[in-house]
Amino acid sequence: MPDDEPQPDDRDDGPVFSGFGIGSAVLGVLAVAAVVLGVLIWTQHRSDVDELHYRARIMQVAADWTSVLINMNKDSVEADLNKLHEGTVGQLNADFDSTVEPYRALVQKLQAKTTGQVDSVAVESIHHQQPGPGGAPPAQDQPELLGSASRTDTVMVVATSISENAGADKPKTVRWTLRLDVSEVEGKLLISRLESVR
Repeated sequence: MPDDEPQPDDRDDGPVFSGFGIGSAVLGVLAVAAVVLGVLIWTQHRSDVDELHYRARIMQVAADWTSVLINMNKDSVEADLNKLHEGTVGQLNADFDSTVEPYRALVQKLQAKTTGQVDSVAVESIHHQQPGPGGAPPAQDQPELLGSASRTDTVMVVATSISENAGADKPKTVRWTLRLDVSEVEGKLLISRLESVR
């Protein structure tokens, strides 16, 4: 009776995977890992570059705002204060008149002509809006900014101004050290806190 079942072949075809096949698989895995690592490095680099650009922008905003403040003169005080007010948000915006009243009174009383320059600017700290435990909103020093500011950074500004007062014998040099909070609100960078550091 003929046997319909296939008979095992006595020949040995060798291993299922050849050395070349294993080597190709290892190289393929290494290539995929290298691509993934490259993408991760590029993404992190891009994020770092974006962060540096953002910090440069907030430092520039803080420096520009401070420059207006330290260059107020008797003839420009009202226009300068309006410009400063437009660049604020939060509690500083709400209490702007009372916060800057000492500056206004001093300039008007002394009839000062002031020339100032920003000497240095540095980001002091960064606060990202990230949820707290259990998804709770993060604690914030200025609750009025909670719904509107996507980010707040603290910037230190050191500046020098020279005031020539009416009737004074010699100009007076004033050193400024200010701590400013810069908040991003709907894509705009605005000053949300002003603090003089002694």
